[in-house]
Amino acid sequence: MKLISFVQQIMPHALSMGCLASLALTTAPAKAKEQPWDIRAVVLTTYEIGEDTGDRAGEFQPWIEGEHLTEKVPFPLGIHPIYTDAQHHLLVVVTGTPIAPATTSVMALATDPRFDLRHAYWMVDGISGFDPTVASVGSVSIADYVVGDITRYIDKREAPKEWPYGYFMITAQKPNQYALSGGDAPDGSIQHNNAFQLNPSLVHWAYDLTQTVTLSDPPQLEAQRKLYKSTDVAAGRPAVVSGGDFGSDTFWHGKIMTGFARDWVHLLTQGKSHFVSSDMEDSGILEALTRLGQAGRVDSSRVLVLRSASNYTEQPHGMTAVQSMNSGYDGEKVALDNGYRVGSRIIHELLQHWDKFGTQTP
Repeated sequence: MKLISFVQQIMPHALSMGCLASLALTTAPAKAKEQPWDIRAVVLTTYEIGEDTGDRAGEFQPWIEGEHLTEKVPFPLGIHPIYTDAQHHLLVVVTGTPIAPATTSVMALATDPRFDLRHAYWMVDGISGFDPTVASVGSVSIADYVVGDITRYIDKREAPKEWPYGYFMITAQKPNQYALSGGDAPDGSIQHNNAFQLNPSLVHWAYDLTQTVTLSDPPQLEAQRKLYKSTDVAAGRPAVVSGGDFGSDTFWHGKIMTGFARDWVHLLTQGKSHFVSSDMEDSGILEALTRLGQAGRVDSSRVLVLRSASNYTEQPHGMTAVQSMNSGYDGEKVALDNGYRVGSRIIHELLQHWDKFGTQTP
């Protein structure tokens, strides 16, 4: 009887204390949710070699060393950790190559809740092959259009003899025919006219801004230039140019394929651009940024694509395409250097004058 009486006496107090404890748990201030970083610029590079600093550089290393970045951020859905500055306004990323990894990395980055990318400027900075009739090794191109390679293909050995190559539009019946009617996917699930125009005002601003950048032109480039006629543009010194960027999963080379690239860029842009640089990522990156722009996650009018020439897309006189492709590219280091020189000039201008460019795109 005494035990029962004791329990009856303490039970109201125990219940009261339990209620208070429960109330304390439910009313304790919740931990403040960390705000996403206000990202103002994203630099996309496509590969790195070895360590991030201090050894042979890929596209990533010049940015890490040049910007003195030391803070490394995990990127679980990417292929490499991200680096950022002390203010957490700049991200430098390795996307991977070719098109599918690069596209996936951009989508993963832009949907990462740690970063607010709605007002950020995006810039691809990579090396590539250049049309030798447009610019020399070491030059840097700021793209006005990015064009992909969604095509039909017939091996040239089975194609009509008058065809210059076997590539043509999905909706066409022969090379150099621009045709969007008919087709197999009227709902738009195949983007037949696989061309992306970059913001002309931003492109022109970046081009004008970088005309005074001093480009590296070491003696080893002279050896490559001497392989071309003195009247060829390829025999000149590095310069900042602008034109069409052709992104393909295929690492192609030679006079015939360069001829196709010239025709293809001209065809898909309807004569608004000309072929300058070849690469294996940019059409996917632009597809991702276009969709992300439609969803309001990025501003797709704030995208720049820079490519610097590590090599030419076709062989010089007196050399076969196979010999040329397999001869190696002495221009890689110079292209990496010049890409960073031009790209950093743009990024610094944007970040240093954010009071202006944060709200108004150049």
